[in-house]
Amino acid sequence: MSDRKQAVLERLEHLNAQAKAGGGQSRVDRQHAKGKLTARERIDAFIDAGTFVELDRLVTHRCNDFGMDEQRIAGDGVVTGYGEVDGQRVFIFAQDFTVFGGSLSESFAGKICKVMDMAVKAGLPVIGLNDSGGARIQEGVASLAGYAEIFYRNVAASGVVPQISLVMGPCAGGAVYSPAITDFVIMVRKSSFMFITGPEVVQTVTQEEVTQEELGGADTHAGTSGVAHFACDDEQQALALTRELLSYLPPNNLDAPPIVPTQDAFDRRDTALAELVPYDPMKPYDMREVISRIVDDGRFLEVHAHFAKNILCGFARLGGRSVGIIGNQPAVLAGCLDIDASVKAARFVRFCDAFNIPLVTFVDVPGFLPGTAQEYGGIIRHGAKLLFAYAEATVPKLTVITRKAYGGAYDVMSSKHIRGDLNFAWPSAEIAVMGPQGAVKIIHRKVIGAAQDPAATEKALIDEYTDLFANPFKAAELGYIDEVMDPMDTRPRLISALQLLQGKRDRLPAKKHGNIPL
Repeated sequence: MSDRKQAVLERLEHLNAQAKAGGGQSRVDRQHAKGKLTARERIDAFIDAGTFVELDRLVTHRCNDFGMDEQRIAGDGVVTGYGEVDGQRVFIFAQDFTVFGGSLSESFAGKICKVMDMAVKAGLPVIGLNDSGGARIQEGVASLAGYAEIFYRNVAASGVVPQISLVMGPCAGGAVYSPAITDFVIMVRKSSFMFITGPEVVQTVTQEEVTQEELGGADTHAGTSGVAHFACDDEQQALALTRELLSYLPPNNLDAPPIVPTQDAFDRRDTALAELVPYDPMKPYDMREVISRIVDDGRFLEVHAHFAKNILCGFARLGGRSVGIIGNQPAVLAGCLDIDASVKAARFVRFCDAFNIPLVTFVDVPGFLPGTAQEYGGIIRHGAKLLFAYAEATVPKLTVITRKAYGGAYDVMSSKHIRGDLNFAWPSAEIAVMGPQGAVKIIHRKVIGAAQDPAATEKALIDEYTDLFANPFKAAELGYIDEVMDPMDTRPRLISALQLLQGKRDRLPAKKHGNIPL
């Protein structure tokens, strides 16, 4: 081997070693001391062993100001490439906090943009592991331009390939908008933070004293703001959750979701379902138990579990096929729809529709939550988002009314009138403008007022109204309900319906895009 060739190989070996070392052992130790993995350790824990192919390992920044020309590290603080997760290819980038605090430079952004562009061309998901101090101040506007380039690609890829963001450290300022545009945000308790402005700025401007965890921690965003879809106890749990989430998703918007074989019999009937829903409309129950008794192996991956708990959203399988499940939760706010629930469910419905995942909706809703806080907060506009999402969805839509379905909320929750494909009801269902007591007080106000025994008269009228309307049979007579079925038959009916609708073809009128009431 010639001396020149040997020198080139030695240089390559040195640069590769430098890139793999990141910011050096002392900074790696500091990362570990915080309970955090390094960027490469995260990729190794996430990607199937032996399948990761790194891209742009030798890229460095181009900044010569503020002494940066003497600080060049191969890779420039972000590891990018592709690999497999349970055999499915994905593109991935992992920000490396040990190199310049994970700060984003023009070159750093260029590496991320490259894998995003390739992901769209190849039709593969993008996984982003975020752990960054923000824009690299030494580069000024070039760093800001890099963020904007990433944001644009997030938008262009939306609805084309799944995008999942794991926030595994700080994510502040403009950096938060890339995860916010992606489909799912996963945070880690005690070590990840997202906020526009940090606690110091908040205190200076508003005089509020707040910690990082209170302002932008995982539980804050998973339970209060709704920015995070999942909050995990540690990084390993977050990475494992992401692998599970991917198992329900297709690689892109043109492919079908994966089919996973199950030993759970397609024709399984569950006798417990017959007793699960109380006939007393005032008694709560847990809709999760209904869902878990119907889906394959009882497995329900709930999304946004800590936010807007009055509605449930998540992924499951029926007969091996991925489905998106939405269900009112009678155990919280009686299952009423409010602002947060409407927005949560609307976003989930639109994701499923974008990626060919059928929708199964379990309905027990007494209406929209009343009150000045809801009206002033725009419940009309936000409730319309859920209506819009269901109405524009063209994937198979199956609906099961388990108990109450009142007023406009009945219409919104994937009713036949907004193109629900197959709508079922249990015998315990009540489909009406409102509950019997409220309806009787409006319809028969004068009769009750003139009666010798108003209480007895009111009770008799309520019983009459209940027999006439507080049941599923009037809606079934009109064809708004396709079948009033025995609750025990719900699983086989839904699986049969999914098989029937497997080749569903439905199109919206030609348009650039709709104007959802944002």
